[in-house]
Amino acid sequence: MHSYGFLSTHPPTRCGLATFNCALAAQLTADGTRGGIVRVTDRGDDLRAGPGVVHTWSTRTQAGWRDAATALNAFDVVVVQHEYGIYPGADGEDVLPLLRRLTVPSIVVLHTVLRRPSARQKSLLEQIVTAAGAVVTMTDTARDRLLVGYTVRPDKVTVIPHGAADHVRVPADRRTRPHLLTWGLLGPGKGVEWSLRALARLQDLEPTPTYTVAGRTHPKVVEHQGEAYRAGLHRLGAQLGIAHAVDYQDVYHDQAGLGRLIRSADVVVLPYDSREQVTSGVLIEAVAAGVPVVATAFPHAVELLTGGPGLVVPHQDPAALAEAIRRILTEAGLGARLAGRVRPLAADLRWPAVAARYGALAERLVAARPAAVSAASA
Repeated sequence: MHSYGFLSTHPPTRCGLATFNCALAAQLTADGTRGGIVRVTDRGDDLRAGPGVVHTWSTRTQAGWRDAATALNAFDVVVVQHEYGIYPGADGEDVLPLLRRLTVPSIVVLHTVLRRPSARQKSLLEQIVTAAGAVVTMTDTARDRLLVGYTVRPDKVTVIPHGAADHVRVPADRRTRPHLLTWGLLGPGKGVEWSLRALARLQDLEPTPTYTVAGRTHPKVVEHQGEAYRAGLHRLGAQLGIAHAVDYQDVYHDQAGLGRLIRSADVVVLPYDSREQVTSGVLIEAVAAGVPVVATAFPHAVELLTGGPGLVVPHQDPAALAEAIRRILTEAGLGARLAGRVRPLAADLRWPAVAARYGALAERLVAARPAAVSAASA
């Protein structure tokens, strides 16, 4: 069994990368395989090291990548989570010397592939792919965007979907009124204002729907803007006359609580403003749980939902959003048909299957390493 080092933000930090890395690390080491996490921290993070953390790389530490690389070189394979805003330096450039300092194979997981990167972002990502043993995108859209828009070797790129917990086995706690749900860290770009406007257009339904917005405000948003976005949503709901129908849950749900919440929903609503998002963990969790989804046309939603377990609508269009939700709630059998389209996908989206694909990729890198080392020393 090969050991795994992981480089990422990590709990108790609360962000998508931290949640992803925690789940992947837990799966890859569940059978007793040795693993260790090099946790990246920023100003305001809870600095207490959780289980499995072997080193902390503070973004405020000058050349902290050196000690981080040393800690990671104690493992057989390193898995690196990549976003431009996670690591120190312009566009997170300090991850590059770390990758070059590694003496063991690395897998870099690309959570974002920009369609229109700056010249610096494009050059940096190309160099990261060159330095990595392999890179993973979580959608075909992201892979295609990488191969078309960047100068990279196609054989280095593997598509492995974002993993999801097995919420299907959680009993569905159905409510007396239709239940709409959006969850995840809150902030501008989440598009919840469009859902509120859509909800106002659904007040003629009997019974009228309720809407849960679950999740704390993103820490970086709080740092720069406080709770202005959340306060604006409360004001908008009052102006629209639907404040009584909206439940803001300013909490970070654990896995069990999140599973119960997802399974209580009749429709998951993802009204994101982004036209760049090639990976959405929330989307994967909703689909894998068998709940119909209405989402704006961000790339991951278009790829996963078109002809599949949900409906895609234009961005910033509350009328279209409301009409799609109305169809699922009122059109006989539509919700069941959409949920039924999940079954062929669900097994491949759950964490054990996803982690197994990372394990197989790691095996290939390790197996190829002796030949590469021999060739280099010849």
